[in-house]
Amino acid sequence: MEDLSSADFANCCFASRKNNQDYRMKSIRKRSYIQLFVIICMLLIPAALLFQLWSCQSPEHLFSGVCIGRNKELTFSSTKRSMPKPKHRCSIPLADDPNRVLIPTRRTTDDIVEHLEYMMEDALVVKNGSQTASLFGGHQSWQQREDSFKLNSRMKVHCGFMRNGGAEISIADRKYVEKCRFLVVSAIFGEYDVPHQPSQISVHSKKLFCFLMIVDENSVRFLNQNATTKEDGDGGSWVGIWRLILLKHLPYDEPRRNGKIPKILIHRLFPHAQYSIWIDAKMTLIVDPLLILERYLWREGHTFAIPQHKFHHSIYEEADANKRRKRYCRPLIDVQMKIYRYEGLEPWSPTKTTISDVPEGAIIIREHTKLNNLFSCLWFNEVNLFTPRDQLSFGYVVYRMRGIFKFFMFPNCEFNSLALLHSHTREHSSPIENGTGCDNELDGSISKWKETRGGLGLWTPYPGNLDQVVLPPIVRTFREG
Repeated sequence: MEDLSSADFANCCFASRKNNQDYRMKSIRKRSYIQLFVIICMLLIPAALLFQLWSCQSPEHLFSGVCIGRNKELTFSSTKRSMPKPKHRCSIPLADDPNRVLIPTRRTTDDIVEHLEYMMEDALVVKNGSQTASLFGGHQSWQQREDSFKLNSRMKVHCGFMRNGGAEISIADRKYVEKCRFLVVSAIFGEYDVPHQPSQISVHSKKLFCFLMIVDENSVRFLNQNATTKEDGDGGSWVGIWRLILLKHLPYDEPRRNGKIPKILIHRLFPHAQYSIWIDAKMTLIVDPLLILERYLWREGHTFAIPQHKFHHSIYEEADANKRRKRYCRPLIDVQMKIYRYEGLEPWSPTKTTISDVPEGAIIIREHTKLNNLFSCLWFNEVNLFTPRDQLSFGYVVYRMRGIFKFFMFPNCEFNSLALLHSHTREHSSPIENGTGCDNELDGSISKWKETRGGLGLWTPYPGNLDQVVLPPIVRTFREG
């Protein structure tokens, strides 16, 4: 018994010493973790402050909540107070039955612009002893651009389709569209999409509307291989409800810029049309087009309707988003924005008479009045002169028309209830469109981003001093933007 008790006692003492040793080891490890955490924090805090100082570019702005970068100002305090995320879809107060929609018997009168002509030839432009090549958009001078914004009852402006400038339609296609008064128009250039068949289209609308899909030759070959195309007895090609209209001799190097021709200049492509609905090829229309015209034009007497952008209101905010997403060469976007700022365009604010300066251009609904046609010409001229991002120039042209051009900008959630969005069959691969690798400064190396037949205003000396222009602060209204 005494021997057993001694053994138990020894085991107890050994266990006690072992527990004490484990406790000391745990304590040491715990202190080591705490010390490591403190060291990491001591390293991270200075690193964060250095990053903040670097991004602010100035010590005095370090704790002000405002960071100034190159040619822009980003207000973080405004980002924290961002507005609630807007609805993606909402109900549209449509008429019940397209068969009962009353189509206006009279066109809207042209009281402001009574006569509109289009320039077909430029004055002789000589460079280095030889005449320059014909351009689809023409060689518009800065003075001609300025004069085009001076509204009169009789006007003559650049509006694409200069003689020998390209963008031609076959005789068979032109003969077909001459009978079309109501249009739904889309376009595919560069094999980026396939036609999506509209749904919920009434028999009445199928007879009333011409559904036209403008395509280039590459897209025709792509559709012949990847879609069911049919030929009719008049030489026309069809994919479902869409009549394919081949646009030959494309005038621009970039598919996106070519796509602006049918999008903005529908009245020039199809001069006999009275009403048109443009829809991007990446969208599927899910509402009867006659109900769309009734809702957005005829019901309240509008002649032009376009949805507002979901997140952006200011052109400068949209330009900032285009630069961050590399939608075009960043310094060239800055050139366009500096010209607009120099010419007096203020950032959008609630005091403006327009709901927003930035539209969602995937759907455009319009009556082809002379004033609307003039607006489309002036809008296209900006796209032709500067970047092909048409959302950057829409609000500028509205501003230059001084409130004379009236339009209905409807909620973006209604736009998402009109059509369904699809992905492109492939991403845009043009380095100019993507702006990938574009330098940060306008030096000699940036000339590789120069297009040969579009955007030439970005490279033509501007008559004003843009060096002193400071772009407005960028306030990102929504986090998603």
